[in-house]
Amino acid sequence: SLKYLEPEAYYDLVHQIAQRKSVRDDYVQSLVEEVKKHIHEAGIPAQIDGRAKHFFSIYKKMKNQDKTLDQIYDLFAIRIIVDSVKDCYAALGVIHEMYKPIPGRFKDYIAMPKPNMYQSLHTTLIGPTGQPFEIQIRTYEMHRTAEYGIAAHWKYKEASNNGGAAAPMTVTEEEKLSWLRQILEWQRDMSDNKEFMSLLKSDLDLFSDTVFCFTPTGDVKNLPNGSTPIDFAYSIHSAVGNKMIGAKVNGKLVPIDYVIQNGDRIEVLTSQNSKGPSRDWLNIVKSTQAKNKINQWFRSELKEENIVRGKELLASCCKSKGINLSDINRPEYQDKIMRKYGFHDWNSCLATVGHGGLKEGQIVNRMYEEYKKDHLARITDEEVLETISENKEKVPEKKSKSGIIVKGLYDVAVHFSKCCSPVPGDEIVGFVTRGRGVSIHRTDCINIINLSDMERERLIDAEWQHDEESGNSGLYLAEIKVFCNNRTGLLVDITRAFTERAIDINAIHSKTSKQGIATIDISFNTKGKAELTSVIDKLRQIDSIIDIERTTG
Repeated sequence: SLKYLEPEAYYDLVHQIAQRKSVRDDYVQSLVEEVKKHIHEAGIPAQIDGRAKHFFSIYKKMKNQDKTLDQIYDLFAIRIIVDSVKDCYAALGVIHEMYKPIPGRFKDYIAMPKPNMYQSLHTTLIGPTGQPFEIQIRTYEMHRTAEYGIAAHWKYKEASNNGGAAAPMTVTEEEKLSWLRQILEWQRDMSDNKEFMSLLKSDLDLFSDTVFCFTPTGDVKNLPNGSTPIDFAYSIHSAVGNKMIGAKVNGKLVPIDYVIQNGDRIEVLTSQNSKGPSRDWLNIVKSTQAKNKINQWFRSELKEENIVRGKELLASCCKSKGINLSDINRPEYQDKIMRKYGFHDWNSCLATVGHGGLKEGQIVNRMYEEYKKDHLARITDEEVLETISENKEKVPEKKSKSGIIVKGLYDVAVHFSKCCSPVPGDEIVGFVTRGRGVSIHRTDCINIINLSDMERERLIDAEWQHDEESGNSGLYLAEIKVFCNNRTGLLVDITRAFTERAIDINAIHSKTSKQGIATIDISFNTKGKAELTSVIDKLRQIDSIIDIERTTG
């Protein structure tokens, strides 16, 4: 699939890895046979297999970990599965006696498991031809956990008991269960599901670089590379992080932004008099878990302050945008915001804005959009006509050569708006533009209905002039939108309705949805509303036509 999805990357890998897959597979098989021979001679029962890494897996690892091909050491990999932990280390000794290991490429995930309790020995060696390859050594139980997850362990154990009473859990099993308990604790701590998923994808990323450190009692903690004592404190418990006042590393006091190194023994210093975490910590910590717990503290402990701060931010944002806060700060608009972002009450939303979880601009913009929709919906066609009527009383009527009579203005520059395409017979209104004369609209045009109070003062009464009194050609642009079920021959039937009336079509555009509903936009010249209505009535008789409407802006 890589060959077709990312051809450039594929052929680049083909060029760099000169060996064909069959040759690479043969090389791996020769390594497997050699390892089997030595492991068997050492008296270690084992299942051994190997594989050459696929191009897509190589590309994915290079992209995800930002590595070059020279930094990928597991192009060839062998897996050794044995009965016990003791056999794992015995097999490792045999392997290191056979091949020279690459310094810094040995990882003991048995003694220090990954966050999801993955366990295995990883070592990278130089093969007989000088080609590096990786060997993973694990027990059968570790292999089940690696392949199927932690739940596979208890499923296997349950099957082994043949439905009998559950055996008591060992210390190792308790450690595995504690990892699941930690995830549940994180889920309870995270008020936002997005935060929880972000935590899982970042802090539990098995492919990211990690650092191993120890608690004073010798327990191993696995943290993202670059972590600080603050990250360490919050990995133990929220209460420890919230009361932290300092830290010791290997018995010596260190600053809180100290970068933890592999093997460090860390002791967190706490105080009941601590006022809690500082906002500066958010710029220091590396793990998403620590960031989320610090943010959670600010949300819960400083909620009242955050509510006040949130109100101030909303008011300031409204002022900068020229919006009246009282216009948008209404219960019906608040409800829509709360539903969108999952808040149970308005104060929680304000508190989130106050501590920075939501930008005030997001809230103000959305509430203002709701206000505009609600406000503009109240401006009806009758109100437009009322405004026209007021203008009509103010100015006398004069005739024009343009085909349009504009009240009080003689032979003024007039143009027909493209948004609603008025034709003779439509009720129309004029809008005095800046420097372009009068724009003629239909009274049901959405752009006229949505005018502000100030803009509505520019409306002026207009009406059609009889053709014999004007120099107009008598043809006007009309635009309609046809909704129909798509079928073969539909366009032929539609165009026939126009040709029968000798009406020229200027343009026709069609698009069809996945559900088979076609939307056809048609623009054409017509003498007036009577002819337009006749065409629409004819189109409605065509099979498959669902609805027809004129453009209204």
